[in-house]
Amino acid sequence: MRVRAVIIRILKQFLHDKRTLAMMIVAPMLILYMMSLVFNGETYHPKLGVVNLSDAIIQKLQAQGAEVTAYDVEQADKELADVHLDAVIRLESGAPQIKLEGSDPAKSKAVLFLLQKALQSSAPNPASLPQPSISYLHGSESMAAFDNFGPVLIGFFVFFFVFLLSGVSFLRERTGGTLERLLASPLKRWEIVVGYILGFGIFTTLQAALIAWFATSVLGLMMVGSFWYVLLITVLLSLTALTLGTLISAFANNEFQMIQFIPLIIVPQVFFSGLFSLDTMSVWLRWIGVVMPLRYGADALRSIMIRGGGWDRIFLDVLVLAGFSLLFMLLNILALRKHRRI
Repeated sequence: MRVRAVIIRILKQFLHDKRTLAMMIVAPMLILYMMSLVFNGETYHPKLGVVNLSDAIIQKLQAQGAEVTAYDVEQADKELADVHLDAVIRLESGAPQIKLEGSDPAKSKAVLFLLQKALQSSAPNPASLPQPSISYLHGSESMAAFDNFGPVLIGFFVFFFVFLLSGVSFLRERTGGTLERLLASPLKRWEIVVGYILGFGIFTTLQAALIAWFATSVLGLMMVGSFWYVLLITVLLSLTALTLGTLISAFANNEFQMIQFIPLIIVPQVFFSGLFSLDTMSVWLRWIGVVMPLRYGADALRSIMIRGGGWDRIFLDVLVLAGFSLLFMLLNILALRKHRRI
């Protein structure tokens, strides 16, 4: 009978906590659905630029599934530098010259495999084919997969831990009564929000700097660009996660409910961060990634660390991340106005 009483109490607790019940049922199905869309997406077709290549070889490349566009030399190099192409192929003295974009080892291997099949199928004697000359705009033949995924992982871990810790910390301020006493003081709501953001921001900035230093100096992650740009992006990512975490904590009554937001806020961002190819997703699904802060942070980190990009390459990502932070700060102020006990 005593065991029965415990069982009944647990059942009543779950039935009264509609949010927990919904998260247990809806969140796993939502994540599985998103995973099915990501992994069952379209087949990736390498984007190739060709210069002075014969129509026969172009047709063979297209037959292998490549998207082929003809350019002159200058335009082809520009498109490759802007990451609109995976490789540029030209013929010089009868031998194919292949210049790979190189920032994604998987795409580089796919291009080389596709080109090999196309050349072999177009030649009567494959053994007589001249050896292609291969060069890399970014990276090298020995570039590891971790060098490609590493920048994304830096952004993810910075974002995840700052979001979780800031949300839980701000929630404790509210449940402990500290925030309520501040609201009763002469302080304005925007002053409270800015004070909390700057206070927590000192520690999140330190965390972001340590993670970036550890990944590049200790783990030896590829670093072509400036470390200070990497630090800028990680700090902006942590600021975005900080403001979002404090905002989401307004809708949680305890730490457990705060953790429940992870499947809805954090997990979807992983799918659009660059760990999985966005090119193979449906067009409507890619548009969801537009509202994911981690996508912009990961894109900027890759541009800096792998491609050696400067301010001109990351300017838009910096603006978007700063915009997200400002938006979440404003929403925090509105949340304080609406919920006087937050």
